Amino acid sequence: KPKCPVYPLWALVDPSSVLPHFKGLQSYTDYFTDENRVLKKDPQQDYHLEYAMENSTHTILAFSRELHTCDTNDKSITESTVRVIWAYHHKDMGEAGQNYHGSNRGTKSLRLLNPEREEVSSASLPYFDLTNKDVPVPDKDTTYWCQMFKIPVQHEKHHVTKVKPLIQKGHENLVHHILLYQCSSNLNDSVLDYGHECYHPNMPDSFLTCETVIFAWAIGGEGFTYPPHVGLSIGTAADPLFVLMEVHYDNPSETEGLIDNSGLRLIYTPVLRKYDAGVIEAGLWVSLFHNIPPGMPEFVSEGHCTLECLEEALGAERPAGIQVFAVLLHAHLAGRAIRMRHFHNGEEQKLLAYDDEFDFNFQEFQYLNEERTILPGDNLVTECHYSTVDRIRMTWGGLSTRNEMCLSYLLYYPRINLTRCASIPDIMEQLQFIGVKEIYRPVRTWPFIIKSPKQYKNLSFMDAMNKFKWSRSEGLSYNQLVLKLPVNVRCSKTDNAEWSIQGMTALPPEIERPYKTEPVICSSSSCLSCGLFLTLLCIVYITASTIGNTGPFV
Repeated sequence: KPKCPVYPLWALVDPSSVLPHFKGLQSYTDYFTDENRVLKKDPQQDYHLEYAMENSTHTILAFSRELHTCDTNDKSITESTVRVIWAYHHKDMGEAGQNYHGSNRGTKSLRLLNPEREEVSSASLPYFDLTNKDVPVPDKDTTYWCQMFKIPVQHEKHHVTKVKPLIQKGHENLVHHILLYQCSSNLNDSVLDYGHECYHPNMPDSFLTCETVIFAWAIGGEGFTYPPHVGLSIGTAADPLFVLMEVHYDNPSETEGLIDNSGLRLIYTPVLRKYDAGVIEAGLWVSLFHNIPPGMPEFVSEGHCTLECLEEALGAERPAGIQVFAVLLHAHLAGRAIRMRHFHNGEEQKLLAYDDEFDFNFQEFQYLNEERTILPGDNLVTECHYSTVDRIRMTWGGLSTRNEMCLSYLLYYPRINLTRCASIPDIMEQLQFIGVKEIYRPVRTWPFIIKSPKQYKNLSFMDAMNKFKWSRSEGLSYNQLVLKLPVNVRCSKTDNAEWSIQGMTALPPEIERPYKTEPVICSSSSCLSCGLFLTLLCIVYITASTIGNTGPFV
């Protein structure tokens, strides 16, 4: 069973009628499928052909439908991820109905309402690549590899307008995400000599100076194009000179002998834009203090970009607020849905971003339909929904894809000195839930060791949480407790500096749980002029050598 729900959208066409001479279609029909994968004609026809043509190599169909129909056999199209299924047969439909597609099929996760914003002129702009050089990927589940680079554009301000992933062919499932960090400007070229595993006891000290995320890419995402009035600034004293590229390799089969050369391409221009872009990492600080019981069909975690942090940072640097224009929502394998909730003066605003059909293998920046102003004193809550029904032990916050994260990366302008706005829940109150009374102090080991009661004595807090007999009712009670616990505030600047609120304890805001989604207004096919439409272009490419056999789908 797929971890992301699959919703087939079927429209069957007789391609014999779609000729280069643009003859009328003989049939175009809206179908749906049931749990037994049987195709059935939909009594309510909601798909409408807009354009069709065919030549010796291509069949092209453009069709539209309402985003929200009144048809129970249709899937509403929202800003969430949609899993699109395609299939075709090289022979036309006969009287007996459609032919079985065989191997001519596939799926792809898409965000249909969030297409990439292309700039026609980007092809002629200069660029530079930041790529790993023959990195030997270890034969272990999870590896974070770090490599330092020096930005080649110096002494004059430029703006990066687009960033593209350069994933080595065949490694599309190996490279899970890439983060680009700004490092201290006091480094020298000696740090460029070699790469090293990140978060390793023997990694170079220079890596510790790289705390400010300036770009993020995750598996399944395409290139990111900045809006016309915003760019990533490079070339001045305030801009990154040395950057650290962190690549997360996900190798669950522990394959040996893998060599990787993946990275990023940065396209830039000397024609300056009005604003410099910044990135804020928000959500739950990645740590063992974030944990999820086993066997839970749903468990909710929240990471807080607190009122106190935004009040101090924005109040000092940008009282008029910042403008968020894109958001990347990030979780791992147990993630099912993520929402970025926004509160102003205690009142909840429209969701900043959301994905109610989160797909671990498809994570990219969502462009906001309208830029959102974040003001001093606002609250931002990253709300992550998980399922651990197939797990028998605790799931911990951590770096592996079998661990979990709950993060949002906000792209905004103008750039200010705020790089991380996150929270950590109180671990002692979590342990009190399972009956822990005392730990050994001072803390000399990690994870720390429990002193009492007897059943947990000399166990680490991780072992104690795993020993506890979790039931769904216990998990639900624990979830309700965790969401109300005080949080430790993380509020960071560039160059490892901190705002004064860092490390202080704050209470999470009083918010409505669960989040109430906005009511959907559906439109039937009889009201085609009064709703929002989605138009899709479908192209089938069949070469002469594949006619009568199979063909690739483009």
